[in-house]
Amino acid sequence: MRLSELSGKEIVDVKKAERLGILGQTDLEINENGQIVALIIPSVKWFGFKKNGSEIRVPWRHIKKIGTDMIIIDIPDVHYEEKS
Repeated sequence: MRLSELSGKEIVDVKKAERLGILGQTDLEINENGQIVALIIPSVKWFGFKKNGSEIRVPWRHIKKIGTDMIIIDIPDVHYEEKS
């Protein structure tokens, strides 16, 4: 799958039933082989403004399904990695 095919898809957490962001407004963590390791999703406050320095790191292994409109993730609560 190409990066352009992923761009614009909503990222949805299946456990929390919550929209985390849109791919394209997130950063990708890529290893030296060019593989995506994780999605880095900025936390959003009221009215779409970003919280200062706060973001969620979603390891690639927690992506369960990539559909036509969204990416479904399933992150165990203990693995939610918030960076500040």
